[in-house]
Amino acid sequence: MRAVLESRKVRKVLSAASLAFAVVCCACTSASSRAPHQDAREAGQHGAVITVGSFDFPESVLLADIYGGALAAKGFPVRIQPDLGSRELVDPALMGGLLQVVPEYAGSAVDFLSLGRLPGTSDVAVTNRALADLVARQRLVAGRPAAAQDANVIVVTAATAARYQLRALADLAGVASRLVFGGPPECPGRAYCLPGLKRVYGLSFRKFVPLDAGGPLTLQAIEGRHIDVALMFSTDPRIAARHLVVLADDRGLQPAENVTPLLRRDVVARFGARLVDVLNAVSGRLDTSSLRALNAQVELSGRDPRRVAGAWLRDQGLAGRDSSR
Repeated sequence: MRAVLESRKVRKVLSAASLAFAVVCCACTSASSRAPHQDAREAGQHGAVITVGSFDFPESVLLADIYGGALAAKGFPVRIQPDLGSRELVDPALMGGLLQVVPEYAGSAVDFLSLGRLPGTSDVAVTNRALADLVARQRLVAGRPAAAQDANVIVVTAATAARYQLRALADLAGVASRLVFGGPPECPGRAYCLPGLKRVYGLSFRKFVPLDAGGPLTLQAIEGRHIDVALMFSTDPRIAARHLVVLADDRGLQPAENVTPLLRRDVVARFGARLVDVLNAVSGRLDTSSLRALNAQVELSGRDPRRVAGAWLRDQGLAGRDSSR
């Protein structure tokens, strides 16, 4: 287990060091299978390619394929750059012009862009208004928020829940000091992860183990009893499949996390309002149950997220035949 974790740490360092280079290069390399409507000549033209980036977890990769695939199907020159890293890497790349579109999560984006000055709220309308205002200051545009939400959830095994009589996060107060918490490496600095659990629930765990963003390392660790409590995501189909117990957020720590595409204002100026219309059309069709079902195809059935995205876009009438190539 330790060797696996060390390997993960090395990959994180390399990802952080190479993000800017990888994203910049996407504007000067030849076409790839993730850019079906782009040729080498377009890639060499400054600003000619719309680079859609994702965070480093499967659902975000899937969302980049969905939004990017919809744009490509409508003839926009698109390159998708998946699995780039955490928000601390990806959002600055968007603000700096290295990326042009990123499917974000509203509440977490508000916290990040406001430097923690705006408290999270479960009110969807309030959160979305705050996000629109914040991104405007960064020369960004917030597209239509999808009905789909994916929030942080804290999970334990059924055995742990039964042993300590855990149903809600508040129930952890008397036992957290004896338990090991696992989550993404950035968790100690995230308002809705360890700091939020401490502030809202008074929880201090015996130890924190840096793993991944609700991915296979986290699942392996909690099932193998290397950790007792884990951060995962509410749309993760493996929670139900592995009979994990989600502890209720009974004090409302987690904010509204509607999937919301963020894009650069200069890209809208270059390509026109139709670009935003395409992204908004995707958001208008995407709800939480659909997103969970799409995640299941990727994470439980092992399907290629690009093909899953393409099939969904076709089913929704949002793409042509070539969107899943």
